[in-house]
Amino acid sequence: MTKREDRFTKRRLRSSYFSVIVSIALVLFVLGVFGALIINTQAISRSVKEDFGITILLDEEASKAEVNQFFTSLQVAPYTKEVRIISKDDAAKELQEILDEDFVDFLGYNPLRDGIELKLRAEELEVAKLEALKKEFEVLDFVSEVVYDRLLIEKMNENLKILSYGLLAGAILLTLIAIALINSSIRLAIYSKRFLIKTMQLVGARPNFIRRPFLMKSLFHGGLGAILALILLGIILFNIHRYIPGMEEIQDPISLAFLGLAIFLVGLFISFSCTFFALRKYLKLKTDQLYF
Repeated sequence: MTKREDRFTKRRLRSSYFSVIVSIALVLFVLGVFGALIINTQAISRSVKEDFGITILLDEEASKAEVNQFFTSLQVAPYTKEVRIISKDDAAKELQEILDEDFVDFLGYNPLRDGIELKLRAEELEVAKLEALKKEFEVLDFVSEVVYDRLLIEKMNENLKILSYGLLAGAILLTLIAIALINSSIRLAIYSKRFLIKTMQLVGARPNFIRRPFLMKSLFHGGLGAILALILLGIILFNIHRYIPGMEEIQDPISLAFLGLAIFLVGLFISFSCTFFALRKYLKLKTDQLYF
């Protein structure tokens, strides 16, 4: 082989390796974006759920001691996210801001009652659990009524469940596409070395000896591609709050760290496994089959 042909072969190999790394990086980047979307969707879902709650209307003859004792018990309850007492005057002011009208002057009295606003943890915001709490509270003598928007909560839970299933299905589909694309790029790179593999076999090299450098290089390519994908993903996540206000408060650093680790491991696993199976195919080929 002349020096010119040797340089041409090396350029082809470098080009094939570069395409493998770029393919791995781009596919893992898209997978990472989708993973970050799932994580942030869960955080947004939790935030939305914890903004809903129930209103406990108190009897007009309820004693302050009873109310304070009940309020204290709600503060330490495992299902409580936030709880506050709303006096009838405060409730009137909030309603006046919503209606933009002073209904107290119009009616001549304040028809509202003192109450307690209870916001629950996200996992507790289910109609069955809310109904159980409602029955538990309404048996108390100083509680007049327990109110919550059942229809809205049912619709919200249903939509969030559909969204979660949709994202999960999308993640599975995207993972399969990622494996297929990376596998295709790696097979092309291995295909360009099929004559080298066969030559090593003809001089007596064992399969494990032939596989070892390819597999080690596959781990390097997978790791490098994953690192590039994580850098791109980090840039987006770091700057996303400039375009979507409040996102930095929702993002969970621990979950994102686990996502980054998962992307890195997926890059190593896919690159290694695709290389292994591609090599197995070419190790079994006969010499006259290498030209097809």
